[in-house]
Amino acid sequence: MYSEKVMDHFRNPRNMGEIPDADGVGTVGNPVCGDVMTVYIKIKDNKIDDIKFKTFGCGAAIATSSMITELAKGKTLDDALKITRANVAEGLGGLPPIKMHCSNLAADALHAAIKDYKEKKEGN
Repeated sequence: MYSEKVMDHFRNPRNMGEIPDADGVGTVGNPVCGDVMTVYIKIKDNKIDDIKFKTFGCGAAIATSSMITELAKGKTLDDALKITRANVAEGLGGLPPIKMHCSNLAADALHAAIKDYKEKKEGN
């Protein structure tokens, strides 16, 4: 059974879409369930100024993608890297144990986008 917050984020996802000129992009997937998430970030003054996601997956995957964008927006890169799967699940009022892997994906996609940004920045 999903919490009301999970259902709200599934029915009305926040920050859905993509950022064509994103500073960092992170894509992760789970071969077991087939969920794939991509997180796009724009950085301004070392903070996540804008963040969007595209997710192909179940309701929990969409809800966790939406929640990770809300948790990360406006945070410094260091603070955003500290967001864990537990933070995502907690923000949604909990997830069924069988769906906890979705919160892993959301946190991993965010971290991958930040890593991508840092690698691009260092390459310049």
